[in-house]
Amino acid sequence: MMEQTTNAYLRTRVMSASPEELRLMLLDGAIKFAHQAREGLNTKNYELSFNGFSQAREIVLELINGIRDDAEPDLVNKVRGVLLFLYRELMEASFHKNVSKVDNVIKILEYERETWVLAMEKIARERGRKPAGRDAPGADAPAGVKAPARPGAPSAGASSAPAPASGFSISA
Repeated sequence: MMEQTTNAYLRTRVMSASPEELRLMLLDGAIKFAHQAREGLNTKNYELSFNGFSQAREIVLELINGIRDDAEPDLVNKVRGVLLFLYRELMEASFHKNVSKVDNVIKILEYERETWVLAMEKIARERGRKPAGRDAPGADAPAGVKAPARPGAPSAGASSAPAPASGFSISA
């Protein structure tokens, strides 16, 4: 019963989230699963480690797939490069059971999360709205963030490129 309640809550939260909130959720998930992978390595619980690495990599791939190529090419390439670096580091950390590589990934993801929250707050201030708190998303979308396609709903202004599984994409 508790699992059904949790799943319903998460489904509602995702379905009602703005594009920037979805990206923040992805970053939070990647951080959470990278910590889980690290804990699994430290405790030699390789199933926990494997699951953490797998989930973190999937989320990083989702972030990569959410980058729109029609935005500023230099910025897009830099953001994609950072995310590809994180993906490779997660692969190598998993293969070599290297805690320091996981620590690096966590640091970069936490820095990215903080940067994203600051961007959300800045956009909210520029639009004259109350900025989101550091722990709770809720500001307006930074430029280049498209509204996510909700399952079963037609997507307005969707690009010709296929959308990632979350329906979320950014231009960076």
